[in-house]
This record gives sequence, structure tokens and C-alpha cells, in this order.
Amino acid sequence: MKICKTIDDARKTIAEMRKGGKTVGFVPTMGALHEGHAGLIRAARNECGIVVVSIFVNPAQFGPKEDYAKYPSPFKADCRVCEREGADVVFTTTPEEMYPAGYETYVVQERLTKALCGKSRPTHFRGVLTVVLKLFNIVAPDAAYFGQKDAQQVIVIKRMAADLNLPVRIVTIPVSREADGLAMSSRNAYLSPEERRAATCLYEALCRAREMVAGGERDAAKVRSEMRRVIEGRKSARIDYVELVDPRNLEGIDRISGDTLIAVAVHVGGTRLIDNLCLTRDGKDILC
Repeated sequence: MKICKTIDDARKTIAEMRKGGKTVGFVPTMGALHEGHAGLIRAARNECGIVVVSIFVNPAQFGPKEDYAKYPSPFKADCRVCEREGADVVFTTTPEEMYPAGYETYVVQERLTKALCGKSRPTHFRGVLTVVLKLFNIVAPDAAYFGQKDAQQVIVIKRMAADLNLPVRIVTIPVSREADGLAMSSRNAYLSPEERRAATCLYEALCRAREMVAGGERDAAKVRSEMRRVIEGRKSARIDYVELVDPRNLEGIDRISGDTLIAVAVHVGGTRLIDNLCLTRDGKDILC
């Protein structure tokens, strides 16, 4: 496995590797890799001749009061995960190389980024789209792999790829969960033992929503109300949003008549967690 620490080295290494006509699968990450990331690498390994993983904590997607300064960065451990799962290249770089002095070009999606997480993190997706486009330009992947846990991110990136005619296939992988249902996240490490137990309320609320939809409930307001009741039953949990939206445009719905993205963002103690289910009208799980 080759570790590339500059953009130029990554470009040259990947170009040399793909001379035999191999396809490139790309897994962009911010590090602190867990089993969810490992699943993305495995999916890329199964489908592509070359697997590239980027590890870069992107300052452009953090707000001024968010956790950029303390975001975990166990680079050596992350490299062990990449090597174990069969990655060929790990690309990492510095904020100074990615955003040199005088940098002033950003990618803005006009509509999808204003919903859900965009309401409380108004500059987040500008940073996400900018770094993802830059990484696509560096790695030149045939396919890029993202987790369903960040459903809005996947939808926004798919829209960018379509709108900008990017020659990359966006692949969505199901949410990886702990035994008690909590979605795997690098930020789970911030939780105290008590908060970790309380954090299961996100998945419990989503499961209750699935039961209601599968049972024939079509009133989105009733589903939201029941989900809020489940979450508010944990005293350390504070709701950012509980939403039922159309996964095609992220617009809120009143009646469940087709595929529905049910998404939650909850502060548990001082940690903001997100989770979601994308369901058919009959309550069956699908990918966004």
C-alpha cells in the first residue's frame, strides 16, 4: 500500500497504477476509520482494480463553533485499517496544500443544501462539495463510495456529479450499526457511557417510524410526533430536527405516498449525531 502525502504524488501514483486499464474506486474520508469505512473500502475492492482512500479532515466543512480542532486523527491506525481491507493508495495532505493562501473558489448547490443539516450548518455542504470535487479532480475515480448514514451528503454529491457532468459513479453503502443499532460514527467517541446509552434513541425513533409506515400510517405529522416522543424520553437528548422528506428533492412531505427519507439530527450531551432510514411506501428499507 502506497501512502501519498502530496497532490502531485497522488496524481502520479494513481496514473501509473491505472495504465493497465484498471478502474479506480475511491473512498473519501476524514479519518478515525471504523467498520463503516471498512465496508466502503471492501465495496470498492470488490468492484474496482485500484482502491484509493483519502484521509483529510476538511476545515471548510466545519462551522466556527464546531469540532474541527478536536476531530480525531489516528493516522497510523487508519492506515492499518486501509491496508487490512486491501486499499492500494492512501492519500493525505495538509489544509495548506488543499486551500493555499488566496483560495476563494467554492462549490455551492442552490437548493438541496438548504434542507435538513443545512438549516443548522449553513456552510457545511459548501465545504463538502468543494473538497469532494477537488478530490475527484486529484484521484479521477471511476466510482466513489459513500455511506447511507450521511444521506443528505450522498444526495447532494449525486446532484453535483450530474449537474457538472462528472465521469464518476456514486455508490451508496448501507448504514453500519453497532449491536444496539447506533449508527457508527467517528463522533461516537465523544460520548460518555451515559450518553452512549442515550444515543440509541435515534435508531429507536427510526425503527418506530418504520413500524408505523409498514403498518399503514400515512400522516407524516403523526410519524414525526411519535419519533419526537421517543427521543425526548432521553433527558440528555436535544432534537435538532426530525423530518420526513422526498429523497429526490429533500422537500418535506405531509402524506407518505412514495419513497420517503426519514432523517434525524440530535444533540446527545455535547455531540451532534445524525441517522436516517429511506423507506418505500410499504416500510421496506432502500438506499437513497
